Amino acid sequence: MDLYCVMGNPVEHSRSPWIQARFAELTGQTLDYRRRLVPLGGFAEAVAAFRADPAGTARGCNVTVPFKFDAADVAAGHLTPRAALAGAVNTLTFGDPATDGGIRGDNTDGVGLVNDIVRNAGMALAGADVLLIGAGGAAAGVLGPLIETGARRVTVANRTLDKAIALVRRHNDLAHARGMRLEACELQAVPGDFDLVVNGSASSLAGGEVPVAARVLRRGALAVDMMYGPAAAGFMAWAEAHGAVPRDGLGMLVEQAAEAFEGWRGVRPPAAQVLAELRGVLRAAAMPAAPPARDA
Repeated sequence: MDLYCVMGNPVEHSRSPWIQARFAELTGQTLDYRRRLVPLGGFAEAVAAFRADPAGTARGCNVTVPFKFDAADVAAGHLTPRAALAGAVNTLTFGDPATDGGIRGDNTDGVGLVNDIVRNAGMALAGADVLLIGAGGAAAGVLGPLIETGARRVTVANRTLDKAIALVRRHNDLAHARGMRLEACELQAVPGDFDLVVNGSASSLAGGEVPVAARVLRRGALAVDMMYGPAAAGFMAWAEAHGAVPRDGLGMLVEQAAEAFEGWRGVRPPAAQVLAELRGVLRAAAMPAAPPARDA
């Protein structure tokens, strides 16, 4: 059996096993995909243990918070160009250990986000002004693909300005080649307003307040939180209350998973169908239980 997993801490909330199992079912693939809780500071050891799992042949894994930078270290020297630019990895592919196969690192977060915005939300990004909140692993993974959309301006806002500046500097050549404006700023000093606001910070996961002022939202702007479910509820309510169109990160999750699945299995799964099904599953799970029937 080909084995796959998602590694993170926490990880029990992850919908990746459901998504990947549905992809496999719809494309006729056979695999076993599960969650793996990884101790903080123990990512490399967890990858080695997974590859040694006697239950089957480990082929790859997805990586979620807080291990995307650790995953880049594990795959150092074997990074795709987009992962190398991001400096963060969310998808590992394993070569055959018997032939000293290496570990390839990719980052599918950005293309997943862009695909969801363009294909599922129906927003054209060419010429748009984009605000990216955060400069950690999540934000690093999406900045490059956002630049490549042909956006007019991308601003990276972060609590620690130095981190935002470092992320922007790493992407300056790409931005220059695309003829677009790329800038960094502090959260309380965001210049102007935007067509698209993406929350890639940890504020939603931590249950904190939205870290920027509502003035960053143009009327009718699309506001996307990379989180989904209850974690994204606060950001989405804030966006709607200020005239923006709210969107959670569920579509991004499914689209980035589709990119990883295609890399692993060589076949593109129907991401839009699976996204619609997953939203239905989550809606059903959130509905209150029906009261017991009364006897006539």
